[in-house]
Formats: sequence, structure tokens, C-alpha cells
Amino acid sequence: MTSLTVRPAAESAYDVVALGEVMLRLDPGNRRVRTARNFDVWEGGGEYNVARGLRRCFGLRGAIVTALADNEIGRLVEDFMLTGGLDTRHVQWVPYDGIGRQVRNGLNFTERGFGARGAVGVSDRGNTAISQMKPDDVDWDALFSRGVRWLHTGGIFAALSESSADVAEAAMAAARRHGTIVSYDLNYRPSLWKGIGGEERAREVNRRLARHVDVMIGNEEDFTASLGFEVEGVDENLTDLDTGAFRAMIETASEAYPNFQVIATTLRGVRSASRNDWGAVAWSRKEGFAEATHRADLEIFDRVGGGDSFASGLAYGLMELGSLQEAVEYGAAHGALAMTTPGDTTMVTLAEVAKLAGGGSARVQR
Repeated sequence: MTSLTVRPAAESAYDVVALGEVMLRLDPGNRRVRTARNFDVWEGGGEYNVARGLRRCFGLRGAIVTALADNEIGRLVEDFMLTGGLDTRHVQWVPYDGIGRQVRNGLNFTERGFGARGAVGVSDRGNTAISQMKPDDVDWDALFSRGVRWLHTGGIFAALSESSADVAEAAMAAARRHGTIVSYDLNYRPSLWKGIGGEERAREVNRRLARHVDVMIGNEEDFTASLGFEVEGVDENLTDLDTGAFRAMIETASEAYPNFQVIATTLRGVRSASRNDWGAVAWSRKEGFAEATHRADLEIFDRVGGGDSFASGLAYGLMELGSLQEAVEYGAAHGALAMTTPGDTTMVTLAEVAKLAGGGSARVQR
């Protein structure tokens, strides 16, 4: 039994297309942003990370739909995306005005945190090229008529501007017209919604977009803040975790949105910035519930991108492995491994994911 009916790869130009912003991440390493004198530079973006993971770790064919200001920073982002293996022909290049008065590229300063000091992210992404994209800037029917198995977008992109949600809705509607599975990661970020209506606006936008979703992904805060589904009896740090509360929340969401075919939520218990409990629960209409191996006291090197790597592993499992149990195990294993390396994006292999998902250990390989 399979949870989803996915278009065959042989009939598709792409296995996955992602819609979202791609920023430069400036990483101070083991230092603080406020005291750093040099930074490592990576690319990253909530939606992009999923497609890149499916390409680099899982070997699937992917493309990114985004927009960039046409300057040296934009071309640096492009170089990262090309290294990530994604098709960039659908990138919209916007003329640069010289100082960013009208359009610019996004920056994200993120420190990893350690022990009692939590990770900190500071975005500098106002007035970016992608936030100004309009629904008809892309011929969505032409894109999806080529054959796309999976579209991924999410709540980060939807929060960027008034028009971003309209762009997402246009893409999602076209994808469904052409038989493409649509996944959406709620990815609630208070800083993005803060100046435009907070949780109330987040719920208004995400509830509208949720009607077009086949696979809904998020954590407990995402489902509460973005859709209004409370996880009863669970504290902020997910200590003394009772997955029954999450199952009840998922059942409520599945009743509210009959279009949801799969719902998945990550479970992160925060002992400290560098030690987390990590797991996941998923549900499908065809298979019911499945729970990933719970990894207590997981050591974290860089938590950013763990949820995106979970989403890409889950998507791979649903497309290629057939069972919900395998999909949620691959998602949780990929997320766990991605958090052992720096940067937003995956640096692990399919063999490593398969080994951990199958119960493998971290013993040295010689």
C-alpha cells in the first residue's frame, strides 16, 4: 500500500520543483554575530533546502523557482544553486538599481548556539526580488505540463509580502491541475509575520493555502500558530513527550482539510542548544499513523535546516519507497544527520541516511 499516487519519473521532466527565496547565510562559526570578524557563507532557504536535499542526497531531478537581483551577490547565490545541482532556468533575474533602493537579495545572519545559548537568526531580506514576484510572472501551466512529480513551497515564502501568498496559490493550483503532488511546510517564523498582523495574519494566509496541499508538514508551533490546531498537554520544550497529543492534533487537522493525504510533524525536545531529543510522527489516509525512531539526547552541531532535511527525506520516501513508515524514518534520519554539519543544506549521502534509518550506528567506517 502506498500513501500517495505520484506521477511516474519516466513521464516527468522534474522529480521536484521548489518555490521560495534563496538567501546568503553568513555564519560566524563558533562565534557570535555581534562579535564576529569573519563569516562562512552558505546558501539557504526553507523551500529551496528541500529540493536541494532531494537532488544532492537522494539523487532526484530538481529545479528552483525564485527571483534574484542581477548583481554580484545574486550571481554568487546562483553559483551556490548550481553547485547544489538544481536547474536554475526558472530563476527570474531582476535589474539592479545600484544600491538596492528598489530591489535587492536577501541575507541571513545565523549563529548556531551552544549549550544554554540558543541559536540566533537575524534576517535582512526586506524588498527582495522574490518578495516582489507576481502570480503571472511565471507560466505555471507551461512548467507543470512538462511533467513535475512534486511541488514544494511553504509558509516562509508566503510571509514575504502581500503578493507572495498569491504567487504560491497560483503555483499550487496549477500543480494540482497537472497531477503534481503539492507539499507545504508551515515553517512559522514570528519575525516574518510580526509587522504584518502576527499569528492572525499567518492563520488567514496559511488556511487559504492549505486547501491546495496534499502533504502538510510542520512542528507543534507551526500547526498552532499557522493553522490554529493546538497540541494539548505538551510543554514548550517537549519534555515528557506524549505522541498521543500530536496524533490527536493530526486527526483534527485531517478532518478540517479533507485534501490532506499526508500530515507529518517533527518532534524536537530541547534539552539545550546542542542536545535535542528528535523524532517525527506521520499520518496518511491510506496507512494511518507511523512514528519514526525516537533519538533521545541527539548531539546537534547546527540545527538550522533539520526540519527541511526531514521534509526532503519524507518526500523521497513517499515518492520512491512506498510506505509511510519508511518515509518518516528516512525523513527523521536525514534531519538528524543534516544537523551534524554546518550550513542550512545537507552534506550527507543516501547510503548514510539508509544506514541510520535502518538502525545503524555512528561507529567509525574505515
